[in-house]
This record gives sequence, C-alpha cells and structure tokens, in this order.
Amino acid sequence: MSSRNPGTELDLGWISIVKVNLPAVLRRAEQIQTRRTVKKEWQAAWLLRAVTCIDLTTLSGDDTPSNIHRLCFKAKHPIREDLLRTINMDDIGITTGAVCVYPARVRDAVKALKAAGCNIPVASVATGFPAGQTPLKTRLEEVRIAVDDGALEIDIVINRTLALTGQWEDLYDEIRQFREACGDAHMKTILGTGELGSLTNVYKASLVAMMAGSDFIKTSTGKESVNATYPVALVMVRAIRDFYCKTGIKVGFKPAGGIRSAKEALVWLSLIKEELGDEWLNAELFRIGASTLLGDIERQIYHHVTGRYAAYHDLPMA
Repeated sequence: MSSRNPGTELDLGWISIVKVNLPAVLRRAEQIQTRRTVKKEWQAAWLLRAVTCIDLTTLSGDDTPSNIHRLCFKAKHPIREDLLRTINMDDIGITTGAVCVYPARVRDAVKALKAAGCNIPVASVATGFPAGQTPLKTRLEEVRIAVDDGALEIDIVINRTLALTGQWEDLYDEIRQFREACGDAHMKTILGTGELGSLTNVYKASLVAMMAGSDFIKTSTGKESVNATYPVALVMVRAIRDFYCKTGIKVGFKPAGGIRSAKEALVWLSLIKEELGDEWLNAELFRIGASTLLGDIERQIYHHVTGRYAAYHDLPMA
C-alpha cells in the first residue's frame, strides 16, 4: 500500500467553518450517474482495474474456515484464467486488493493466502464493528488482536455518537489511539455516513479522521440502512482533495455497502478519476468493499469474451 498518513494536529478552526452546498452536491452526483459509460475492450479494461481495487469481503455470522478458504482462492483467481488468456491479461497477476474478514477469521485468511502462495493483504474490521458502541478498551484490544493474527489492514469504525454531538476532540483522540494500536497495519476509518445526520457532518468527520492519521476513509460498514451513496462520496473525496492540497498527504477512499453491479463499479471509477485524478485509481488509494460485485464483473468479462452471458454453472463461486 501507499505510504502512511502520519496525521496532523486537530484543526478545529478548519472544522468549524465547514459548509456543504447540498443542491450543488446533488446536481454533481446526478451528473456522474448519467454519464455515458465506456464500451467494449475499454470497458473490460476498466472492469479489470475495478477487480484489483475490490476488498473481497465476508462479514457473516456463519463464516467458517472453509468459506474463508474459498474466498481467498477467489481473491487470487478473481476472473477465470481462460477468459483472461483470451484478452491477453493472464500474465499480469490480477488479484483483488484485499480479503476483508472479522478478527476471529484473520488467521484462517492468512493461512489460506499463504497456502495459495500469494501476498494479498488481509483486512480486518475492528473496534466494535458495526456500531462502535463497545468500550474503548475493548475496541483497542480488538485492533491489537487482529494485527497480532496477521491483518495488514484494519477497518476501524468510529463512534458515531461523538460525531453527532460535535465532540471532535474526543473523536480525534479515539482515532489516534486506534492508529497507534494498528502499528504497521494500514488503517481505514469507517464513518458510517448513513448515521451521521448531514453531509456537513460527513465532511467534518472525514477531516477529523484524516487529521488523526487514517490511511483511508470509508463510507459505511455495509450494515447500515443507507450505505455508499454518490452525494456522500463526493463530500468525502472533496475532503480528501482539500486535505491533500493543505498538507500534501494522500488519503485513500473506500465506498462499501450495496455496490453489486459492474455498471456501478464503472461509475465509482469515473467519480474517482474526475474528482481526484488518475493517481487515485489504484489499490493503494482506492478500494471498493464488496462481496457480490466480483461475480457480476466476471459475468461482464465473460460476455465481452464470448458474446453471451454466463449460465450459473459457468463461473466459479467465491
């Protein structure tokens, strides 16, 4: 991954003057969604780029070592080898960006990826996911356990109460402690945007998370009623852009929750390209948190290669 975000001092002056122009954000979000998409081989190339930015995720109560093993195998072989060979993309080592699991499944994922002979990072959710309402001591210990078990990325979740009540100093201090507990592991900070009340709060929480040393900011846990939306994304990526302009520090962006179709993946890629530029269009600075998206992308690649859509049995399941 990219170099770490060392963080900055908390700038309450900057946070206090934040205002979001809601009508302008909604107009821009609508514009992004109605843009004509790329076709044919260009679409296939964009979809393969999307694959490399997926955090292939399972966060279910019935996760077992065997389904984690299957997920890791799919992360290493996300698109059928013969399809890649047909478009001369079989020798560049396309894998997903990471495998994302609960802390209790980190060891299973590390073991499976090692057995597969690949160095895809394991990401673990932590800090009382998804609500973030457990005691701070417990949340910190959860981070340390996941790191000790081999997670190279930690997806922390903020305590939304602190953001909703404007306790920005306390939120900053908590995230700094999570950052310290992560050690060398990269930290992605989940804002839970569907529960933050307003786009202004989304922008402020984004700034605080970046000031506190987050390497990525992430929209959602995927467990809220509202997850990754384009208006929220625009506010977050513009906070990333403003933070970069002011500090020279690049912070990554990860939408998550409800992203299921290849068409949506193309919209997300174009949003990043237009708002942040090509420098962000890679796994070091852009991830998509998803569990079913990869299947639809593989179906679209299959269609591009064969001219027909795959039957259920044509593509291996994750």
